[in-house]
Amino acid sequence: MAKNIFAENDYTKIKNRLIDWLQTGVKNAGLKGAVVGLSGGIDSSVTARLCQLAFGDEMLGVVMPCHSNAQDREDALKLAAEFGIEVVENDLSEIYDHFLANLEQSGIKGGKLAAANIKPRLRMTALYYYAQAKDYLVVGTDNWSELKIGYFTKHGDGGIDLAPLGSLVKNEVKKLAEVLEIPSAIIDKKPSAGLWDGQTDESEMGFSYQELDRYILTGEAEPEIEKKIEKLSVKNSHKVAPVPIPRREDIV
Repeated sequence: MAKNIFAENDYTKIKNRLIDWLQTGVKNAGLKGAVVGLSGGIDSSVTARLCQLAFGDEMLGVVMPCHSNAQDREDALKLAAEFGIEVVENDLSEIYDHFLANLEQSGIKGGKLAAANIKPRLRMTALYYYAQAKDYLVVGTDNWSELKIGYFTKHGDGGIDLAPLGSLVKNEVKKLAEVLEIPSAIIDKKPSAGLWDGQTDESEMGFSYQELDRYILTGEAEPEIEKKIEKLSVKNSHKVAPVPIPRREDIV
């Protein structure tokens, strides 16, 4: 692997091409702009800034705490203020509590992950409300590293219209963030989906983004890391595949 594999790209060119790509996607949909969920993390910050550069005032950031880390909310609002991004805030904590309690009245308790995944699905619903209200598309924040191993919630943060970061690995997103002048506090923050207190991406995945990105771009990894990555990729492949439909000739 080249020593500076993530620094070899022209990130200014990537920025400009992604702006054009976003503009084309929204134009082809016959709509006006974009809505982005702001989590206070690097992926949502980069996505929001790209959308602002692509659509100007026709871009809305939505901050949706749900029993979340207070610092994440603060970082999201600071980012919006620094770049002059229009933002609305909806605290979903109470809605989440009521919804989960209602589900558990059935006597079925889904466990920690099933409960946590309600959060991104509530956020997805809110984003589509705003998108339809304003004739926008929902622009997602998933990067190639997350898509490779299915590290996102199906019909949650994976429920989107456009994924501009989908061909960039995590460490490339960091380089793009520098070009976009995203605050260093956000760039250097430990990646977390914010599903529960203290949760981090890398501890949950069982390997680092450096190892994952290296494998995606070069095919190189320690045997045990490669095994973990490929196991997750196969297990979660349904998240990025079209919904299975039986062939008519097989059933009629």
